[in-house]
Amino acid sequence: MSTEEDYLDTDDLERRMNGAISAFRHELASLRTGRASATMLDPITVEAYGAQMPLNQVATISVPEPRLISLTVWDKSMVSAVEKSIRESSLGLNPVVEGTLLRIPIPELNAERRQELVKVAHRYAEQARVAARHVRRDGMDTLKRLEKSGSMSEDDHRLYADEVQEMTDRTVASIDKILSEKEEEITQV
Repeated sequence: MSTEEDYLDTDDLERRMNGAISAFRHELASLRTGRASATMLDPITVEAYGAQMPLNQVATISVPEPRLISLTVWDKSMVSAVEKSIRESSLGLNPVVEGTLLRIPIPELNAERRQELVKVAHRYAEQARVAARHVRRDGMDTLKRLEKSGSMSEDDHRLYADEVQEMTDRTVASIDKILSEKEEEITQV
């Protein structure tokens, strides 16, 4: 009969590392690349009905053109709050209000802004790498504890340690690949 403490759950480590990649992708999706994307507005929340709500829970978001985002606010009384949230976000967007419809033109990025976005993408990537390394450390700590308690042989410890390291290397390589694709997308004029 095995308990949680006397084996290494590699599936859990893999899931947690994939979670770091997933969170990284989500953060990158909010970076503006000069092309309109509904996910650009994901970080924006609106004061609605006494609580902070994600924008996609108070409006329908669509991308009718490559350089335009369109929002249809469901509740007419929320239009000014939605507009204010978009204007005050760090995305540098200025919506045009037409009744319950907000049109958000996506301006061209200048070279300086592109470099800032690349730096932000690198910062997100480093956070994801650190998250993956924390998962690796947890796995390695579990292995040391198992070997010390006699639940695992030195050879098994070495095998699992290699597997955990390979998992970490794959995760970091995946993060680097996603980063380089996003960097290319940002710097593309």
